[in-house]
Amino acid sequence: MRPGTDPSHRPVRPPAPRRGRDRRARVLPAPGGRPRVTGEPPSVAVVGGGIAGLAAATGLAERGVRVVVYEREGSLGGRLAGWSEELADGSRATMSRGFHAFFRQYYNLRGLLRRADPSLTRLTGLPDYPLRHSSGLADSFARVPRTPPWSALGFVARSPTFGLRDLARMNPRAALPLLDVRVPEVYEQLDGVSAAELLARIRFPEAAHHLAFEVFSRSFFADPRELSAAEMVLMFHIYFLGSSEGLLFDVPDEPFPQALWEPLAGYLAGHGTEVRTGHAVETVTPATGGGFTVTTAPDEHTSTGNGTPGARAFDAVVLALDTGGLRRLVAASPRLGDERWRARIAGLRTAPPFLVSRLWLDRPVAADRPGFLGTSGYGPLDNVSVLERWEGEAARRAARTGGSVVELHAYAVDPAADRPAVERRLLDELRRVYPETAGARVVDARHEWRADCPLFPVGGYADRPTVDTPDPALKVAGDLVRTGLPVALMERAATSGFLASNALLERWGVRGQTLWTVPDRGRVPALRALARRGAG
Repeated sequence: MRPGTDPSHRPVRPPAPRRGRDRRARVLPAPGGRPRVTGEPPSVAVVGGGIAGLAAATGLAERGVRVVVYEREGSLGGRLAGWSEELADGSRATMSRGFHAFFRQYYNLRGLLRRADPSLTRLTGLPDYPLRHSSGLADSFARVPRTPPWSALGFVARSPTFGLRDLARMNPRAALPLLDVRVPEVYEQLDGVSAAELLARIRFPEAAHHLAFEVFSRSFFADPRELSAAEMVLMFHIYFLGSSEGLLFDVPDEPFPQALWEPLAGYLAGHGTEVRTGHAVETVTPATGGGFTVTTAPDEHTSTGNGTPGARAFDAVVLALDTGGLRRLVAASPRLGDERWRARIAGLRTAPPFLVSRLWLDRPVAADRPGFLGTSGYGPLDNVSVLERWEGEAARRAARTGGSVVELHAYAVDPAADRPAVERRLLDELRRVYPETAGARVVDARHEWRADCPLFPVGGYADRPTVDTPDPALKVAGDLVRTGLPVALMERAATSGFLASNALLERWGVRGQTLWTVPDRGRVPALRALARRGAG
């Protein structure tokens, strides 16, 4: 039996959304309508097979829409894709672009994954989110209360980076925006300020600045001096002061393809979705009388036999691409949108390069090393992961060889940096962080340099695209999209994908997907009142 179907081959009803432990999570009911399309189903091309595209495809296919997903790469997942590599010892391993934390605030992403894994059995929780500075200071979230404001108070009380003298030096008035974050008001208030400037105004202790807040800002793969303070403050709200889900997170128990995307692809296939990996869309052209023609690059699958590209007609299109891919496709499709919209797309920026180095070592790291460690003060090294702590494939290799599989990340690397030198520096810093690795031989290594994450620069919010475009049959989805909701990173991608499908379904009189977010304002009335008085 194919995933997503019952014995009679009728689509299974999608699981009800779940909000987690936070009773104040916000529910966003979908516009009303029929449960499914009737008559001849409309057709939609979803361009991009990452989280946003898969969410859009799922929302549409479940309601009876004919969906084709086009993905340029050979596998699904976007920035969470994986692929097989042969290592120097002849064994095979699944390589990816690195560690991602599935926070429990990611209601809509987790709802997407429940389609193929209703109980989320493929996600496993890590016991801590430790942070370590080269000075020796360390922070942990394992024993911090999850419910605000006790979460913030508990963190300050336990953290060695906050002393009484440090607290006395802080500027409480400058910190007031953290207490009552609202979207989109937070962008009106703080988008013109950098994250680094806001932290300087608040006068957080330098160690806390590095350990607590720089971790958030660098999650956007950006230098805090370039990142909009509104984005950093929104992150603080989502993960800390605005939600009672806490800062601990889950990770897949196997590599991304096996744990997440292959099961979801099977679910989509059970709903009639055609998934075309290895197919790059070259142009999207509005058709006379409505709809679009989607043209793909010529290859053995799409060629008409004489080397010309393949082209198909669709009633609607969802563009679920990364920043560079969206810019290129819109530039190559001159009839899409209007002049102002096209100029905004052309002006989107990409964050600086980042590096993921995965090392297969011939001996293990110490048994007490955590699965994930955020770092600061270790040159370009931003975090260290020990994959066998949670990933089955790495654990099986470690058991067979007696070694370890370690992953190192460097975010916001200078574009002009000597890349081999950065790779060597990460290995040197690993040996500082975990001295037992100094004697380990690197059996094999893979280095992934990428520069395709969106940059959210100071003052850039107004020019970011929304889900809607000048053409009501053309939608945009992805973590680069502004949604007007308190979501970020992978959750923004999933939420925007469902918003795109909901908008198209509403045009056809069909009910869409109910969504959830963290609360859309500060949780504590007294603190909200204090923030309003400070703003006034």
